[in-house]
Amino acid sequence: MSHAMNPDLTKRLRRAQGHLGTVIGMVEAGRDVPDVVQQLQAVEKALEKVKELLIFDHLEHHLFDHASAATPEARRMIEGLKALTKYL
Repeated sequence: MSHAMNPDLTKRLRRAQGHLGTVIGMVEAGRDVPDVVQQLQAVEKALEKVKELLIFDHLEHHLFDHASAATPEARRMIEGLKALTKYL
């Protein structure tokens, strides 16, 4: 599945878009800064999840799919690399 065809990716991007629209409306309405910042946090988290999904999908496609014949040690190393991406 290509990245563009992943329904979870699209859903998460639309969620981030909705949060950002809310932030814009809050700023235009002169809402209190703590409220705006809280909503911005939601935008950031939604985008972080999109980034994580894209990275995992990319690793899955370019490493796991091509490493199916790899040794168990190589697959463990790939799993370790995938686990490290959570710190991005």
